[in-house]
Amino acid sequence: MAEVPPIVRSSAAEMYDAYVLRNYPRAPVTLVRGLGTRVWDDQGRPYLDFSSGIAVSSLGHCHPHWVAAVQRQAAELIHTSNLFRNPNQGELARRLVSYAGPGRVFFCNSGAEADEAMLKLSRLHGVRKAGVEGKCFKVVCAKQAFHGRMFGGMSATPQERVQKGFRPLLTGFSFGDLNDLGSFARLVDEDTAAILVETVQGDGGINPCTAEFLAGLRRLCDERDMLLMLDEVQCGIGRTGRFYAFEHAGIRPDAIGMAKGLGGGYPIGAMWVGERAAGLFQPGSHGSTFGGTPLACAAALAVLDVIERDALLDHVARESAPWIRELGRLAADFPRHVLGIRGLGFLIGIQMASDTAPYAKALLERGLLTAVAGANVIRLLPPLNASAEELSQSVAIFRDALKAA
Repeated sequence: MAEVPPIVRSSAAEMYDAYVLRNYPRAPVTLVRGLGTRVWDDQGRPYLDFSSGIAVSSLGHCHPHWVAAVQRQAAELIHTSNLFRNPNQGELARRLVSYAGPGRVFFCNSGAEADEAMLKLSRLHGVRKAGVEGKCFKVVCAKQAFHGRMFGGMSATPQERVQKGFRPLLTGFSFGDLNDLGSFARLVDEDTAAILVETVQGDGGINPCTAEFLAGLRRLCDERDMLLMLDEVQCGIGRTGRFYAFEHAGIRPDAIGMAKGLGGGYPIGAMWVGERAAGLFQPGSHGSTFGGTPLACAAALAVLDVIERDALLDHVARESAPWIRELGRLAADFPRHVLGIRGLGFLIGIQMASDTAPYAKALLERGLLTAVAGANVIRLLPPLNASAEELSQSVAIFRDALKAA
C-alpha cells in the first residue's frame, strides 16, 4: 500500500496569498480570538479593537448575552425563508419601529442591500408621484458619500476609487455639498423622487450633517413631494449616543437604512419605511432569501437587549464627551500631524495632515486597531460598552505614536 503523504497545514497568510481575492489592502495580522474590546492574533498578542469590525461589533467581542442568544437559536431554528413567518423577525421589526416611529421594516443582510432597497423605494415613489414609470426617478445625494458597492449604491457614491472600472453606472444621481441646503435645492426638479444622505458620512471622512441641514432637507422634501432617505448603516444603532443619529436633529425621515451594529457581528440589514411610503412595496416587488432569519434576528434582538439593559445610549453620550476632549488635545499638542477631530459619540474621525498609512501602522504596532476613511482620516469606532479607561488608553496609544512620528 502506498504511503499516505502527511497533511501540510499552510499558514493563514499563505492561504490568503494563494486563494483569496486581493480586493482588500489587509494588515499583516491574523486575528484568532476576541473578548470585549480586545482581540488576539495568532502569535498571542492582544490589541485594543477600536475598529469594531468597521462599526459592526457594537457590544465588543463575544458578549455573553449575545453568545447565549445565538447559541440557543442555532440549536432551535436557523433559517425558514420569508415564505413563512418567524417570531424573532416580527419582534425585531416591532422594536425597530418603536425607535424609528410608525412604519414597517424590510430585512436583508447588509448595509448595501438596505441602501438598494431604499433606492427601489424611491423609484416606486416616483411612479406614484408622476403617475407613470420611468419619468420621476432622480435622487440627490451628497459629495463624499458612500452607499455601498452594488450598482445602485455605487451610482450614489461619487468616489472614483469606488466607481472606477464599473461604468456605465445608473443614471439619475446628482450630488450637492453636505450641509449646504441651497446646493441640494438647486439640484431638485420635477423628476426628483428622493434625497439620500448619510446622517454622518462614514467612509467619506466622518462628516456629520448639521441639525439645520437635516431640518432643511425635511422641509424641502415635504414641499416637493420627495422622500427623505437616511443612510444610518454606520452611524445608527446607538453609535452617536442616540439610537439613530438623526434624532439629534429632531426630525423624522421617510426611510432609514441600517446594518453593521444591528447584528453585533452577525450579518443583518434592515430598511424602515414610514407610513407615508410603507405601502409602496407589494408582494413580489422586492425580496431577500436570507433576510431576517431566526438566527440573524436573535443576534439583533440580543444587541437591543444589552443596549437597553445596560443603558448604553446614555453611556456613549456620557463617556464620549471627555474622550473627545482628550482627543482634541492631540490636535493642540501635535499640530504638524493632527489637523482636527470630528464626529459624534463613538464615531470619531481624526483628520491627519498627511497620508494615514504610517500612522495606522504605528497604532497597529502599539496594539490599537483603527480604520481609515476619506482623505487622511483615521476612524475610531469603539464598542458601545467600551469603558472610560479603555477610551483613555486609546488616546495614550495615539499620543505615543504621534511622539514617535
